[in-house]
Amino acid sequence: MSAPAITPVFVRLKLSLLRNGLRQSGGRKAAYITSAVFALLFAALQLIGLIALRGHAHAESVVVLAVAVLGLGWAVMPLFFPSGDETLDPTRLVMLPLRPRPLVRALLTASLVGIGPLFTLCLLVGSVIAVARGGAAFAVGAVAVVLALLVCVALARAVAAANVRLLTSRKGRDLAVLSGLVIAIGAQIVNFGAQRLGASGLGDLDPAAEVLQWVPPASAIGAVHAVSEGSYGRAVAQLALSAGALVALLALWSRHLTRLMTSPDGSTLPSAESAAKERSSTGLARLLPAGRTGTVMDRSLRYVWRDPKTKAAWVTSLAIGLIVPVFNAWQGTGSVYFACFAAGMLGIQMYNQFGQDTSAFWMVAMTISSARDAYVELRARAYALLLITLPYATLVTVVTTAVLGDWRRLPEALGLSFALLGAMLATGAWTSARFPYSIPQEGYKNVAPGQTGLAWISIFGGMMAAALLCAPVIALTIWLNVSADGDDWTWLLLPAGTAYGAVLTAAGLKLAAPRTARRLPEILAAVSKG
Repeated sequence: MSAPAITPVFVRLKLSLLRNGLRQSGGRKAAYITSAVFALLFAALQLIGLIALRGHAHAESVVVLAVAVLGLGWAVMPLFFPSGDETLDPTRLVMLPLRPRPLVRALLTASLVGIGPLFTLCLLVGSVIAVARGGAAFAVGAVAVVLALLVCVALARAVAAANVRLLTSRKGRDLAVLSGLVIAIGAQIVNFGAQRLGASGLGDLDPAAEVLQWVPPASAIGAVHAVSEGSYGRAVAQLALSAGALVALLALWSRHLTRLMTSPDGSTLPSAESAAKERSSTGLARLLPAGRTGTVMDRSLRYVWRDPKTKAAWVTSLAIGLIVPVFNAWQGTGSVYFACFAAGMLGIQMYNQFGQDTSAFWMVAMTISSARDAYVELRARAYALLLITLPYATLVTVVTTAVLGDWRRLPEALGLSFALLGAMLATGAWTSARFPYSIPQEGYKNVAPGQTGLAWISIFGGMMAAALLCAPVIALTIWLNVSADGDDWTWLLLPAGTAYGAVLTAAGLKLAAPRTARRLPEILAAVSKG
């Protein structure tokens, strides 16, 4: 007696998971329906846009690149959104008597149910219509659409299976927090690319498309264009590449499924060596000052390295702080003063210092009994931030200046950056004591419900105050640049800006310390809310 087919069962299971997920709450249902409507609307507009490209000289380059980016999106989706599809975790099925090959077939079919596959299908259909000419090309296009869609889905499944131990652990779930970094950097790259294309035209895409048309799943769309041009041999080779990639991905997926279902999970068991290394003092800790200052600095730096939310904020600030000034300088539209953006992005990390500790702040509060204790605590946190920010702001300023070739303005740009950093440290210390708010540890929210107003006042109010505090250095910079003999004295802006920033930092810490010591109960209640 043959075993019953499990593919229909898994399709029904996928539909049941979607339906039951929507039943959990009205808010979740509204969010899902809204996102589905917007995704399908965007897919429809994208389909119309691709059809409008039909007959354009560079249509092939556009669709090949679009499909290549789509494939990349399917590859990284499981890493940044592991909870978006509960069926991505095959370890839930380890107790069932299922063989890898039928399981792969069933999961692959179930994976075709959802908004993502439908969006992908629309883009692939539009891509085929944009480049196909003739009945043979459309016939190959039908095969190409199926191949490309299956390659995308199999790629996501293979990546998820290869990293499922990580994705289902706490560290894996925390990896999703870094998706904001990918979006932020991707937005800057897309903006830069769009500006370049607007200036030079779609012809700049041709060299990249020539390479990517041989990379699955884009090779399947390249085969459609090859048939339209009569290059049947090239079309066969490109379809073979996509088919080979699909077979390889399915084999890799099956192999990982077999290993997951037959081997124990030791991913959460630390080795003796790693445990010993964890207990030992790091080299950096030995270089820090003794006493409370060094202890607080070490704790703050460990938060940057270990806490997912803190790490995501720092990595995003570091990336955007470099991309904005350097990309603008590269395009020839920037200024050396754009380098101050790096100091501004990192200075934001001084805001809501106690909120970063969340409910663990009570242990810090137990050690603060006077304004002096609060001052040392805040000063050490500022030192930890400066340990990263000072060399980084200097590096970004030097790189921006090198790209522009405007070395004469390097001292004044550095002076402005250091003055801005000092102002943000000062206002950040004060707003941390005056407007603390909680940062939820789970999920994607950075502000606890009901505290959004506090966050806005803390961050944007503090930034406006920092800008006002920098007014003397900005005025001095303008005066030296417009005066007749000012160019000979602009180098003074570096020591002047550095000294001014240091004075602002010291003053801000002195003012914030007594308030911090007085408001410890209120601060603890605010940061523990989430």
